[in-house]
Amino acid sequence: MSEVNLIDAPDLRQPYSLGIEQIRSFQQNGHVLLREVAKPVEISAYRPIIKEAAYQYNTEIRPLSERSTYGRAFLQIMNLWTKDSLVQKFVMARRFAQIAAGLLGVEGVRLYHDQALFKEAGGGPTPWHQDQHYWPLDTDKTITMWMPLTDISTEMGPMTFVSESNRFGYLGNFPISDESQARFDEIIKGRKLELSYGTAMAAGDATFHTGWMLHAAPENVTANTREVMTIIYFADGARVNEPENKNQESDLNKWLIGLKPGDLAASPLNPLLYTSP
Repeated sequence: MSEVNLIDAPDLRQPYSLGIEQIRSFQQNGHVLLREVAKPVEISAYRPIIKEAAYQYNTEIRPLSERSTYGRAFLQIMNLWTKDSLVQKFVMARRFAQIAAGLLGVEGVRLYHDQALFKEAGGGPTPWHQDQHYWPLDTDKTITMWMPLTDISTEMGPMTFVSESNRFGYLGNFPISDESQARFDEIIKGRKLELSYGTAMAAGDATFHTGWMLHAAPENVTANTREVMTIIYFADGARVNEPENKNQESDLNKWLIGLKPGDLAASPLNPLLYTSP
């Protein structure tokens, strides 16, 4: 564990000033970029904590050349909040959850899970996909915060979104793969959908996007790792759906422990992170 003291780590409770236009943009397009969600001094404190935990619990040791398209896209280390008390303090941040609830227009949000997504130097592209393909939840009120821990350039693989694509809902049983890239490319071109290309981001900036948002990321052509921490939230009160594919079956067993279809999505792994005063 990092030498940073739990008490000294910033508490991230102070609210973020979320503007009406930012909320409107998110609800129109399904995604939004917010600057300085974590202040420089805050992200500087948490970056070494998250980085250390990510590499400690990473299990992928094969060279890029031996991995699948999914494996080349990033190192993916999930639910670090359950393994490290300092990472937990970051993931449980009231500020981040307050933004998620405000953008979704709900009173409260629960944690689905966190994941570090580290796109290594030379790491491959992340194919088009919909996050909610993986989630057995009965609500569209889902959202992911994607926050770089270091400054990232457009050459490092920032997110690309298909604006308003979340309005189509479920677009098919396509997990992250070469198949999802090809199929969603057809949809994007056939429907002449608008792409919102990733831009340079400072450490502590964050994008937020809905669960049905079509998105991808280009390869990392730099010599530096793109270090990103993500947190997934869903509206308090959501229930568990009957899984519709094997990935949702897996998620039900991993992130909604002990629950069955029809139950409130509120296992011990899904704490309530924010509720409006």
